[in-house]
Amino acid sequence: MLNTSRQIAIRQDWLDQHAEPVLEPGLPIIDPHHHIWVHEDERYLLPDLLRDTASGHDIRATVFVQCASQYDLDAPPERQSLGETRFMTEVAMASEGGSTRACAGIVGLVDLTLGDAVAPLLEEHVALSGGRFKGVRNRTAWDASPAVRSNLVSPPPGPLGTPEFREGAKRLAALGLTLDVWAYHPQLPLVLEVARAVPELTLVVNHCGGPLGIGPYDRAAVFPAWRASVAALADCPNVVMKLGGLAMHVGGLDLHELPLPPDSATLAEAWWPHVENCVELFGAQRCMFESNFPVDKGMCSYHVLWNAFKRLAASATEGERTALFSGTAARVYRLAI
Repeated sequence: MLNTSRQIAIRQDWLDQHAEPVLEPGLPIIDPHHHIWVHEDERYLLPDLLRDTASGHDIRATVFVQCASQYDLDAPPERQSLGETRFMTEVAMASEGGSTRACAGIVGLVDLTLGDAVAPLLEEHVALSGGRFKGVRNRTAWDASPAVRSNLVSPPPGPLGTPEFREGAKRLAALGLTLDVWAYHPQLPLVLEVARAVPELTLVVNHCGGPLGIGPYDRAAVFPAWRASVAALADCPNVVMKLGGLAMHVGGLDLHELPLPPDSATLAEAWWPHVENCVELFGAQRCMFESNFPVDKGMCSYHVLWNAFKRLAASATEGERTALFSGTAARVYRLAI
């Protein structure tokens, strides 16, 4: 598969220039959003993930999220993503018995615009995964500016606004599966329409709702519009928010351009406005911290990232901290911790 990634390259020698003690190493964590992939010049496989999760935090389990890797390219297009689910199931089985249950949950890709064909495909993914398949994410993040892109494959403007997508979402909900959505903040009104159209569906907004800060977007200037859209989503009880992905270049921080990798205090300060507003609007019971690795690894290391999250949650109650670091993820993705 041709690699069309625009992710910031991982520079391990740069990351190794900063280390810090792990905060609260005994706090149980479910990492509900990471990728495993093999693309041209980019590999992040189980040994890489386990090296990161073994860096000091108590990562009990993880959730893999689709990234167009290990597809069965000889199959019809709608069936190719079964190869990814098959491979991630093998990864999950290989990690059993270790301190981190990798890919205990799998969020794969099934094209929700397929109509009646969606339900049997979803059932096939669930069966293939041994029940680990917890939900779907389609390719939805899109902006008209050519400067804005973070997907491995650039999707067309749809399908969030199409009736076919909503019909597929209804079939997803009927099977008790979740819908993860990665959308940039100008697309959040479309996400809101899906949430309202399918109230029985658990919809998981990725990466704090994708606040943009590159191309025609100024990070500070877009904040009020981003917050208004997030507030509208928070009014839907079926919507949950993932707190993370804020190191990505599309957010406008340019952390990868620093002479030294950022420490956790720097990250916490930079991420505070978005994280604080999400938790205020949704409540801790509907929020979960996520690593978004290896995407965010181009900007910071795994142990520093989770230290930053722990700093951000320092004033939370014990119950709120449990929800943010493991409880919400366990409930939404139906995982044991």
